[in-house]
Amino acid sequence: MNVKINIKYGWFPSIQLVLFGPAENLLINDIDVNTSAIELANLSPLLACQFLSNRDNISKRIDRMGIEVDYVGTIIADLFKDGNSPMVW
Repeated sequence: MNVKINIKYGWFPSIQLVLFGPAENLLINDIDVNTSAIELANLSPLLACQFLSNRDNISKRIDRMGIEVDYVGTIIADLFKDGNSPMVW
């Protein structure tokens, strides 16, 4: 994943990757995404939306991967208030 390269080479001072709904399900069901996410979690904080993962009953599985599961609304709002820019895809 490109995020890993950006972190490794310092192209961005910091990155906060937040996973939502479909991305969380892909994380659980796709081995390549799963492996990449675990590698990323070792380089930079990785966060999954607890509201959506609870809805899909996958919060515990994501947590066991070493990925923090939390309610992200306030966290994201604070990132924007601090001048961070979103990149969504």
